[in-house]
Amino acid sequence: MTKTRSRKIAIIAIALALVGGTALSLPANAATNATRYVTVNSEGTIKVTPDAVRLNANVSVVAGSNKDALARTSTVAAAVRAALTKAGILKGDIATQSISVYPEYNYTQDKGSVLVGYRGLQGFVVTIKNAENAGSVVDTVVAAGGNDLQIQGVTPFVLDSSASTESARANAVKNAKAKATSYAKLLDAKLGRVNYLVENSSPISYPQVMAMAKAADSEVTVVDLGQQDVTVSITIQWALL
Repeated sequence: MTKTRSRKIAIIAIALALVGGTALSLPANAATNATRYVTVNSEGTIKVTPDAVRLNANVSVVAGSNKDALARTSTVAAAVRAALTKAGILKGDIATQSISVYPEYNYTQDKGSVLVGYRGLQGFVVTIKNAENAGSVVDTVVAAGGNDLQIQGVTPFVLDSSASTESARANAVKNAKAKATSYAKLLDAKLGRVNYLVENSSPISYPQVMAMAKAADSEVTVVDLGQQDVTVSITIQWALL
């Protein structure tokens, strides 16, 4: 090996040693500081008063044949639809959920199953956007459908939850930061930048069950709206300093 080549190798070796020495001279926690973090889950909840009511109703008629059962069901359904329109419900807020016709039997111990006719059924889902008027709409529908109408459910809900969702998100972030700050203090650290934020689920509005009763001093139906929770769940990770 020539002297020139030996010098080049020696120079490269010295350079590598210097680089290695510099790396070893870094603080022991330099690498770990970059990877220290705290991750927390949090929820934000806002209570809101429902601004709409969902009405589920069925028209149900028994007749001697499939054709008659369907025809009579359609007649009653038309009367219900007209009553809803007169009450100010828009066409787009009235939706047919189902239409069916099937044989109906009566069972007795001595005769077994006996055909008694054919049942026609049409189900409606109605969105009442003026929640304060929901009781009056229910009464109007019952009057139009008579004994051939069944109310399956009256459910208050939040039609537009955008504003309450924003507030719920703000609460979720506030709660998450408070929790993360508490953990940081316990670790003798401070919160740095946010590494990521994930909204774990779509905003949840917890609906009430059927809430309907007759007013004590009248025959008018009253729908109690109550309050509902709009909840947002998130996960946030902060770097620790």
